[in-house]
Amino acid sequence: MKNMGKYPILLTAVVALTGFASPAYAYLDPSTGSMIISAVLGVLATLGLALKTYWYKLKSVFRRGDARPNVGTEPAESTDPGSAGEP
Repeated sequence: MKNMGKYPILLTAVVALTGFASPAYAYLDPSTGSMIISAVLGVLATLGLALKTYWYKLKSVFRRGDARPNVGTEPAESTDPGSAGEP
């Protein structure tokens, strides 16, 4: 209950600051709104892709067993007589 005295002061300050705001003499055409929406959607898509990428990397760290079982092994030899390396 000690902090209840701060809220009326804060509310008064917000009302006073917004009441004294000067008007903005600017014009935003209709295409500006769609440009802002497409920019926001682009940022959200980029963040989603980054989160997805790092989620799969993080998930592979905690996965049981070896995620890549053939790492560091020799490739299988070909039994095809027409392959390179056969006389």
